[in-house]
Amino acid sequence: MRNEISEYINESIDTKRKLLDLTDKIDEVVRVAVDAYKNGNKLLMAGNGGSAADSQHFAAEMVGRYKLERKGLPAISFTTDTSNLTSIGNDYGFDQVFERQMESLGNKGDVFFAISTSGNSENLIKAIGQAKENGVTVVSLLGKSGGKMKDISDYSIIVPSNNTPRIQECHILIIHMICEIVEKELFTK
Repeated sequence: MRNEISEYINESIDTKRKLLDLTDKIDEVVRVAVDAYKNGNKLLMAGNGGSAADSQHFAAEMVGRYKLERKGLPAISFTTDTSNLTSIGNDYGFDQVFERQMESLGNKGDVFFAISTSGNSENLIKAIGQAKENGVTVVSLLGKSGGKMKDISDYSIIVPSNNTPRIQECHILIIHMICEIVEKELFTK
């Protein structure tokens, strides 16, 4: 098992090294988030499965704190309200669970983080369409080829991997970088 464990660790390290080629894109996204907060807007986020957990984690770091003692920043994960998820899913269909939330909560100047390892989640694609109608900037954290979402997002960060666990690990790393830099930009300058 030691060899297998070493392989997992090395694959994770190799995938994360490839993120060095994406530093300009990550920098752009951080600036978008900082600007949204400076202008009194909020971050919205959503994903399915493990990406749902990542979106919840992201929102919690913004509302609570990441590393600095500071005031809470407005962030909403669409994946946390089971009443919304089940009522919208029941009444309209699962493909609309994020779209309906975006319709009611997304305001011009907000930033929506759509998190998907495949980039082909229909409920996120519909939410992106609604975000555009609302004047919300869309950032997609993706993997594999980026799927359909890469072409309809304002900013796409595509982790260069086809391995879902490695993509998810990189998404969390990117989220943590965003949280840390947003805090520094807003609260230490």
